[in-house]
Amino acid sequence: MDSATTFPIVLSLKIAIVSMVIVAPPGLLLAWVQARHRYRLRTAVDALILLPLVLPPSVVGFFLVVVLGRKGSLGSLLESLFSLRLVFTPTAAVIASSIVALPLLVKTVQPAIEAVPIELEHVGRALGLSPVQLFLRVTMPAAWRGILAGLVLGFARALGEFGATLMFAGNIPGRTNTMPLEIFAAYQSGDDARALLYVAVLTVISVGVVVAASRLSPRPEAR
Repeated sequence: MDSATTFPIVLSLKIAIVSMVIVAPPGLLLAWVQARHRYRLRTAVDALILLPLVLPPSVVGFFLVVVLGRKGSLGSLLESLFSLRLVFTPTAAVIASSIVALPLLVKTVQPAIEAVPIELEHVGRALGLSPVQLFLRVTMPAAWRGILAGLVLGFARALGEFGATLMFAGNIPGRTNTMPLEIFAAYQSGDDARALLYVAVLTVISVGVVVAASRLSPRPEAR
């Protein structure tokens, strides 16, 4: 395959990997907070976490353009202060993928953390562990299967992101044309062979993700 053919594959994988590196820390923190704490705004926070998952991706992309676009409130500030333009760049694709992957990560990891016996954490606190040490040495080892499943599913969601990426990053050949965007463009131009190639790649990856997630899901006997 030539570079023009492999570029969307490599770009999509890079974007998905970077997205998971970005969302993993806040995603795990949110999952832990939602699983272990009861506070006044918990329902509102839960709704905000789920919002990118239930909104049409094009709506998410529109919000990103409004906020981070060249005329957006934050986007215009970044451009004037740092000459940083996000829209129609690979960074925009990373932001879009991160936002849509976060809810899936949180909502997969949260039940895994809830399944960890709270008594284990009480023992850890009694032994003087800090909250960070408690999570790393007690909660994470006990919930590792669900955490890994959440990361895998989040990666797949970031890899397959289309609508928000199209709105915010655009479909620029050799710059922002990820596999989902390339499938759409190839289909529109009548290049079925090219579209089929990326469909096959995404399908293989998706099947692998589904199998991995099912094997990683916490088992009743483990709980």
